This record gives sequence, C-alpha cells and structure tokens, in this order.
Amino acid sequence: MSELALKAEKLDAADELAAKRAEFVLDDVVYLDGNSLGALPVAVPGRVEDVVRRQWGELRIRSWTEGSWWTAPERIGDRIAPLVGAAAGQIVVGDSTSVNVFKALVAAVRLARSAGPERDEIVVDATTFPTDGYIAGSAARMTGCTLRPVTPSEVPGALGDRTAAVLLNHVDYRTGRLHDLPSLTAAVHAAGAVVVWDLCHSAGALPVGLDEHGVDLAVGCTYKYLNGGPGSPAFLYVRADLQDRFDSPLPGWNSHVEPFGMRSAYEPAAGAVRGRVGTPDILSMLALEAALEVWDGVAVDAVRAKSLALTDFFLECVETYVPDGRVECVTPRAHGERGSQIALRCSPTLGSARAGGPPTAGEVMRRLIERGVVGDFRHPDVLRFGFTPLYVGFADVERAARVLAEVLA
Repeated sequence: MSELALKAEKLDAADELAAKRAEFVLDDVVYLDGNSLGALPVAVPGRVEDVVRRQWGELRIRSWTEGSWWTAPERIGDRIAPLVGAAAGQIVVGDSTSVNVFKALVAAVRLARSAGPERDEIVVDATTFPTDGYIAGSAARMTGCTLRPVTPSEVPGALGDRTAAVLLNHVDYRTGRLHDLPSLTAAVHAAGAVVVWDLCHSAGALPVGLDEHGVDLAVGCTYKYLNGGPGSPAFLYVRADLQDRFDSPLPGWNSHVEPFGMRSAYEPAAGAVRGRVGTPDILSMLALEAALEVWDGVAVDAVRAKSLALTDFFLECVETYVPDGRVECVTPRAHGERGSQIALRCSPTLGSARAGGPPTAGEVMRRLIERGVVGDFRHPDVLRFGFTPLYVGFADVERAARVLAEVLA
C-alpha cells in the first residue's frame, strides 16, 4: 500500500462525518460529480412511495391540508435556512433556479428604483453560468436597464449612481473559485444598489452567512450539495426587512394574500410567501424534504473543514501521482478562495486521441468514468471534480488521483 493510501486510511478513521456515508445509496464508484447531481439519500425512496401511494393515492386532495402539502415551500425553506446562514421565514422553495433568478433580479431593480428612479444599470458576473447571463439580459430589456458584464474582481470599480442591481455567483462553476461575498455585498450596498447572489455551488458545501452579511436576495438549487434529486425545486431568499417591498415579476395565486379568494386584483401575502407563484411540485418537493434529513446533527462548519481537507488531499495526490505538465490546477489554492471542487486543465499541448497522441480532456474524463471515477468535463479542456463531504472519503480521493494518473500515462 502506498504512503498516500495509508494516509487516506488514517484520515478516514478520524473523519467525524464518515458515518453519514451510510445515509446515501452508493456503490464502489468514486462519485465526484455531486456539484452537478448529488447522490440519493436512503430516506428518499420510502418517502416518495408514501407520498405517491398513501398521500396521493389514498388521501388525494385531502393531503393539501392533512399531509401539509400547502405549507411545504416555507417549511422546507426553513429547513434549508440554517445551511445558508438565514433565520426562519426568509426562504421559500419552489420553481427552478432560473425562474428564481428572474424573480430576484427584476425585484432587485424595483427595490433599487423605489429609492432612486434614475438607477438604470444591471451589473452581472461576466464569468457566470450562461443562464444567469441570459436572464440578466432579459431582465435588463424588460426594466429598461443597461446590462454591464464584469468579472467579480471588477465589481467594486464598476458600481455607481446608476447601478440598480448586481447578480453574482458565490462559486465559479468552472473553476471552483469562491468569491468574497461579504466584501462584495458591502460594496454593492455602499453604492446604494441591491445584490442578488447565486448559491448553486455553495449551498450545502460551505458557510454562506446570508443574514450575517446583510445579503438582500439569493437563489440556489437543491440538486447539487443538498442532494434533492434531478430537477428538485430551487430556493429563493428574501431578507426579512425587504419582504414587504419585494415586488415579484411573477405574481401568482399561491402568493396572494387570499389564494382561494380568486379575486381579480392581486394583493401579495406577507413574508417569504411572496416568492411563490403557482402550484408547487409536490413529488419533488417532498423528496427534497426527505433528502434534507441527512443534515440532522451536521454543522456546516464541519462540512467546510472536511471539504478543504478533501480538496487539499486530492491536490497532494495529483501532484504525487500525475506526471509533471499533464494537468494544471485552475482552482485557487488559498482556502478562502476555494469552493468544494477542483478543476484541472489538461495541458493544451495534448494531441487528439484519434491522431494517436495523448487523450484530450473529454477523452480523459470518459476513460475515468469507465474505470469507476465519475467527474465531469467542461469545454474545452477542464476536468471538474466535486467533493461532497457527507459521502466522499479520503480513500475515494486517493483512488481518483491514482486512476487519473494511470489514464494520463
């Protein structure tokens, strides 16, 4: 057994989260793609069967009240709240991340203009996940704003009297770079603008501190580090003191103060309920609720500590096993700038596998998956490895790096 394999054994033996692995449906595959889709928690299949067979099959319409379906969006929101540093009553679950980004960004412009009608610019992270950029462009057109894409490091210098809203990613989806939420939020506020944070790659992986840092609005998905399942509903955070002024561009009967009054005039309900639109997706909503049970007794700080230890150890193994010059880490080494993934760029000098040269990045990932190490590939040359501390162990990390070296050799 190699030195690093022995080290992995010792680290796994001392891991305070190791027992959580048994709460997931896993096999002998090293699963390092939880930053795209989290593993299945063991509690979910039974809960979904109950929802389908008993609640839907037997209780039917009565489950909206007897099964507490109606209150699920806020109840599950309160379950997510401590994982992102928020008090209860500020998060509602429902719709997709994209829809919630749209709600939040248009509402942010409206909030800013209520204090300064001259504000007509939306600043967006130029390196953002494409959909966020598409939605920011649409929101700008709808609100008569100019769209200004800048990198997160350029945001403070780009802010001014015309800035209405700023849409930022907490963690860069390609590189795993963690952006400075506290300082960027403070800079946006100093300029009199409203900030919207996309937490898709940080919720469930590291402390966020929404309340502590005075974040205005935030959105996030639940199918990555929160393990809610494919297409599980996203969440929307609206800070408590902004809720009475939160003007959603998608008002619906579910967010009406009197949803069953069927009145033609819209009057929003109080609180986070304003973020609701239409009938919630109950099957995936309650699957998510069951998935969140794995967080019982888990501190986000402990998850963060293990995440950093896993990624540190992965880099150590890669540097030991992989031949020099074959990959380059594009994820920041500094802990304060790193999310819970490692992105490796394959050397640009690599030739095409079809031409008889070394494998390209896409081919490398395909071969890794064939050998039981699952990550993913981002065009043109980035291998992404996501580390979910609740079920990934140090032996997994050592094996992944060793197989990577073998594939590259």
